[in-house]
Amino acid sequence: MSLQEEQQLEETYVMHTFGRKPVELVSGKGMNVTDDQGRTYLDFIGGIGVISLGHCHPKLVSALQGQVAKLMHVSNYYYIENRGELAHHLSDMLNETVPAAEQEPWQTFFGNSGAEANECAIKLARLYARKKAEKAGKNSWPRTIVTLKKSFHGRTLATLAATAQPAKQEAFQPLPDGFIATPRNDVAALEQLFAQHGDEICAVMLEPIQGECGVYPCSQEFMEAVRRLTSEHGALFIVDEVQCGLYRCGTYPYAFQHYGVVPDVVTMAKGIAGGVPMGACAAPTSIASAFEPGDHGSTFGGSNLAITAARTVVETIKDEGIAQNVTEVGAYLQQKLSELPGVVEVRGKGLMVAADLSEGHDAPGIVLAALDKGLLLNATGPRTLRFLPPLICTKDDVDVLMQRLGELL
Repeated sequence: MSLQEEQQLEETYVMHTFGRKPVELVSGKGMNVTDDQGRTYLDFIGGIGVISLGHCHPKLVSALQGQVAKLMHVSNYYYIENRGELAHHLSDMLNETVPAAEQEPWQTFFGNSGAEANECAIKLARLYARKKAEKAGKNSWPRTIVTLKKSFHGRTLATLAATAQPAKQEAFQPLPDGFIATPRNDVAALEQLFAQHGDEICAVMLEPIQGECGVYPCSQEFMEAVRRLTSEHGALFIVDEVQCGLYRCGTYPYAFQHYGVVPDVVTMAKGIAGGVPMGACAAPTSIASAFEPGDHGSTFGGSNLAITAARTVVETIKDEGIAQNVTEVGAYLQQKLSELPGVVEVRGKGLMVAADLSEGHDAPGIVLAALDKGLLLNATGPRTLRFLPPLICTKDDVDVLMQRLGELL
């Protein structure tokens, strides 16, 4: 079906929740995707940080083909192959920077998206606070969750309430209460917040690197302050690794591990299953045990297909040394972007990078013009470009990007 026919069908029958670019993508391999006219594009957005192994990686394709022919779904009422193995892998990855004497198993809830993973974390934090209070014989407990201004945690009502961006929230009021926002990297403001509301706070939830607002990392001092204050007040430290996790930042599996802190709850999604919908929320057994059967659930979460995909992605990243590639190519990407005319600031870590453009440049316009240059790009603001390519991106791919983007700038 042609692009024009597809556009007409979607105009009539699909809700208009996305402003789509005028291209119909039909196939892909590695860093490249092809449209219905046979034109090829170098993909530097990767399904919004989802396509970890590149498009149609042969190991992932083979694993999914085998699983489709064997069993696709049976529900969470039963045990299935690979789920325990994957959860064990994730536990080991989460413990990678934890001293051996302090390690305990992490338990994972599998959902279908980052929003679902964060919903699980929110419920777990409040339930954990309640059970801890009841065990101590108290009749009240903290319920407030602190998030960061300009954060993004999802589009369900609860995760939207946690997303401290008023422009995204206003149309959907009233939102669930129980959330309060503080500025990123402002330790003094965070300390004041705990001084005033410490008894009401059950958790702090943050992205180590805020992605949707333009790739802004938390500082070392701020991450350490969050860990210190939550520990002092008996609150949980939740890190949202939906975009920055699963080796997106290179070297370590998770972004929080670059800071040398250990959170209490970790959420993940996007790149975990290489394109198959999956989200996950993990916590050490001592915290995860607050959940009992019936407290939380998902019909499709942790399906045979998603589990197979995620286990394949995690093992392939390790087997093929992809984390080292992310570190090296990510540094190269930042260096080359900083050399382009019109680029005034470059931020990020690994292959999660943003470039701010000088006055007069139109980032969304450049994204559209880039289609004619054979590039898939993304803008997070009027003058900000974001880059989330597959983790297999090479320096040669970056060189092609620089040549084509340089012409546009």
